[in-house]
Amino acid sequence: MKKIIYFSILAVGFVVSACKVDDPFVDRVVSPVLVIFEDAITGVKTNGLSTEPSVSSSVASDAVITARFLELNKDGLLDNKVGIDSLPVKSVVVSFKLRNGTKISDVTTDDKGRSTLKIAWKSLGIATPVAGSSVQLACSAKYKDVSFTKYFRLIATK
Repeated sequence: MKKIIYFSILAVGFVVSACKVDDPFVDRVVSPVLVIFEDAITGVKTNGLSTEPSVSSSVASDAVITARFLELNKDGLLDNKVGIDSLPVKSVVVSFKLRNGTKISDVTTDDKGRSTLKIAWKSLGIATPVAGSSVQLACSAKYKDVSFTKYFRLIATK
């Protein structure tokens, strides 16, 4: 009898744990593109895979933010001679915003999937930038009927 009760409890446990539970806080959808930021000073590219991406720009001139948008073509995933191909996302309107939602500017991607925003530091809320000043930003767009947003940080350097 003890074995029947034990197996019944075990079966109920499996059934309960197998139920899919939706995330109560954020309804997430996989981004249709890969967003890679290019640092204006060093030229280093980052997508912030493990952290929020940070890009730097000189305090001596307007802030420069360059982001590249790529669609990942996975048709050759199982062929080691082909692999995953990165295709530039062309002619997509990208909205750059402050984290509070204030829109800064719209920039359209070029043939290489690159969008570059040149803007005065004052427009970003930093009247007199010094090395180390930073602002949290977001870029949003819509590609293949899927809206996406990528958060990043712009840091002022000498």
